[in-house]
Amino acid sequence: MSETKSNRVHEEFERQAVPESHLKGWKSFLGMYAGEHAAGTEFMIGPLFLAAGVSAFDLIVGLLIGNFLAVLSWRFLTAEIAVKYRWTLYYHLEKICGRQLVTVYNLANGIFFCFLAGAMITVSATAVGVPLNLEMPALSDTMPSGLPWILTVIVLGALISIIAAKGYNTVSKAANWMSPFIVLAFLIAGIVAMNQLGVKSFSDFWNIWGKGSAPFPGAIKYTFWHVVLWSWFCNAAMHIGMSDLSVFRYAKKASSGWTTAAGMYIGHYMAWIAAALLYAVYIKTPEAQALLAQGQAPGVAPGPLAYNAIGVFGILAVIIAGWTTANPTIYRAGLAFQAIIPRTSTFWVTILAGAIATIAGIFPAFAMRLLDFVALYGFVLAPVGAVIVFEHFFARRFGIVAQYAEQSGIAFNYSVLLAFGISFLVFFTISQTQNVFLSFLTLPAWLTCGILFLVFSKWMQKQ
Repeated sequence: MSETKSNRVHEEFERQAVPESHLKGWKSFLGMYAGEHAAGTEFMIGPLFLAAGVSAFDLIVGLLIGNFLAVLSWRFLTAEIAVKYRWTLYYHLEKICGRQLVTVYNLANGIFFCFLAGAMITVSATAVGVPLNLEMPALSDTMPSGLPWILTVIVLGALISIIAAKGYNTVSKAANWMSPFIVLAFLIAGIVAMNQLGVKSFSDFWNIWGKGSAPFPGAIKYTFWHVVLWSWFCNAAMHIGMSDLSVFRYAKKASSGWTTAAGMYIGHYMAWIAAALLYAVYIKTPEAQALLAQGQAPGVAPGPLAYNAIGVFGILAVIIAGWTTANPTIYRAGLAFQAIIPRTSTFWVTILAGAIATIAGIFPAFAMRLLDFVALYGFVLAPVGAVIVFEHFFARRFGIVAQYAEQSGIAFNYSVLLAFGISFLVFFTISQTQNVFLSFLTLPAWLTCGILFLVFSKWMQKQ
């Protein structure tokens, strides 16, 4: 095999450290995070916050704090570990957990990513559906509205999957090209919506949410702490869950982790608020008021909301926003599946991930229940990242062998399974029996898993 062909086959470095020749500066990550987080989810999450009856203080101050905690998590945990080892999450876990155990995690991780990407394909489809006059999904809908909707999602999913399958460089370039357009669209949409709402001063802006309201039918009431913890942990799988080791392994320095602030404060702050303003405009319409009078929640389909504010520009923004979120998410899912079937090329496993995401996108339930889905997804996947974090920072101090599965040749590390299983069962049971919001329990579950991993490793390695 020629050197050129060999480099082409291994350019994603799934089972080796990224070489210095392929490292990237902070600008590469700035565009990617701005594009990924000022994207399709934002058109859904902003309205859903409003539907949850948040107050102005809860939303504006809560998001400020929660997003800052997320940036700190990326910078001092994810990026720090990523640049030391330069492995994908899946290869790193294999060294700790063993081949058989990590296969189960990779499968679960890949499927969760596919479902999240599917929600973003749904978002893009709501924009394409405006000129096609498709029936839009309602907040309570779980099934597709008909064959035209299904065909629209399939075409969009195929296009997005092909770009994701081209690899990290293509995903990064696509985000850099598209993110300025998306950010501008959110900003303009927010300004137009404020004009439509008659906002003339900061007090007018504040009074859009005021002291909060009762949640819409089918939603739960969000308080200040719901907003802080949800905004911190909505990407828990990526930062404290270590999924973005696969991204930051390309960074020259750990300081590139600060670029996540572009996504958090342009996307998860400005864009969420702008999207909420679009929904606030719609709520005042006779159609929305009639639905509320009947005890139904007004629809939150992003395409029509953006079109009503800024016309065709809004349609394009929603399509591209869903695209730039789904791209890196499908790429991550492809890496998870590739770790399960390493002899298969990354291109084809990413196409497989894209196909699963497209099927998920046909069903609007993932997008319409996005707040709940993302809370569950972070709660389930984040504790596994604690295994990597606690080993990195405490293995030597605690006297345990790092990367024990690789060092000992075992295929199944029971220390990891027990730590995750106990922390998950305890806190998920608390959530279900005591009706505690999952985002309140993500950090306790993460810390418990990390501590139990050290304890069980110390005991089992002695055996």
